[in-house]
Amino acid sequence: MSVNVDSRTVRPGHDTYVTEAWELKERIRREEGVLQQRKGFFTDAYRRSTIYCFIAEGSSETLIGFAATRRDGYILFLAVSPDFRGDGFGKRLVATVAENYSGVTCHARTTNESALAFYKHLGFEIDRRVSSYYEDGGDAYYLRLGDNGITSKISRFMGF
Repeated sequence: MSVNVDSRTVRPGHDTYVTEAWELKERIRREEGVLQQRKGFFTDAYRRSTIYCFIAEGSSETLIGFAATRRDGYILFLAVSPDFRGDGFGKRLVATVAENYSGVTCHARTTNESALAFYKHLGFEIDRRVSSYYEDGGDAYYLRLGDNGITSKISRFMGF
């Protein structure tokens, strides 16, 4: 089945797709045990962020992935529907952030091996470990997209 996908940007102060983003995040939390933020924290951070997202268009619009980004290029949330993983949407979201900010950073749970492998594949480096970063006491790595080759990485991610 062919799906038309559109990229959209939601500016700070708006909550377009916030419900859909919460539902996607919650699906991932239930299935994978990650993205365990409280709803109030999530929605407040979402509304303060620039949101880059992909929408599958058809009889209805479906949010298939999003990156919520602070004004300094820090990725607060990155999620791609399990149904669309492996299709390059996560890479394209990170590439979009890298195109719009001078630096890209994020945190990832030290036990989230799939996220760490994903970020490492994109050229992120571990800057430091942060003990008890998460509300449940879990540790995180603070990750930074390496300075070398960001432009070539973006070009590769976008298929240029």
